[in-house]
Amino acid sequence: MANQNVPELVIEAGRTEHQYWKDLWRYRELFYFLAWRDILVRYKQTVIGIAWALIRPFLTMIVFTIVFGNLAKLPSEGDAPYPILVFSALLPWQFFANALSECSNSLITNSNLLSKIYFPRLIVPTSAVIVSFVDFMISGMILLGLMAWYNFVPDWRILTLPLFILIAFAAATGAGLWLAALNVQYRDFRYIVPFIVQFGLYISPVGFSSSIVPEQWRLLYSLNPMVGVIDGFRWAILGKESILNLPSFTLSIGLVVLIFVSGIWYFRKMERIFADVI
Repeated sequence: MANQNVPELVIEAGRTEHQYWKDLWRYRELFYFLAWRDILVRYKQTVIGIAWALIRPFLTMIVFTIVFGNLAKLPSEGDAPYPILVFSALLPWQFFANALSECSNSLITNSNLLSKIYFPRLIVPTSAVIVSFVDFMISGMILLGLMAWYNFVPDWRILTLPLFILIAFAAATGAGLWLAALNVQYRDFRYIVPFIVQFGLYISPVGFSSSIVPEQWRLLYSLNPMVGVIDGFRWAILGKESILNLPSFTLSIGLVVLIFVSGIWYFRKMERIFADVI
């Protein structure tokens, strides 16, 4: 007589993928540990520590204001003070740039961990994005200080800022996943990423308003996904002083979504060979 207590194994299509996303939650403590470790190490043995998160964007804002606002005489948006125009773009840009740098090296830095134990590898680059997000939040104090200095009071649009922060997070995560996966297989990307960051700074509307771009070139210019992110931040922070070009913004945000989704797809595709290649 057959044993009625024998467990039955059922194999279903898609179960492995479903289990992977459940494992992300199960290993959340590892995510917290990696993020907190990187935050502590980031400014370890520096004299002024986390104050670098304030000094770097502040000095960059001063340089951009002098070069683009005072010397080049480029216009602001409406009556908004030029330093606030610049810093409202520096916030998302530096978050994006720092996330790319941190993510691209995250798997290489944690190579010993990857080769020894199982956990969803997606945890490593996303924890690196969180570290950059902490710098982003600290740098936001400068924006509050500038608003107080210039007596600039944002309108109701500032309530939409969390939405644009989420979009910036998606852009940073998607691009970071692409570079993290590519850097494992092609170590040339350790040299390419700094170039991407430097070049991207000049082709993004950080030191100037994107409204100065001629109308016939706006859609082409918006193929840079950070254009939509930066314009969204300025629209939320500057309020009525900023006008959002809807077709350009829609194109940029569509590209952000594409980068985010394709970044997850490519990372998951390459994840199975990380331990062998690294």
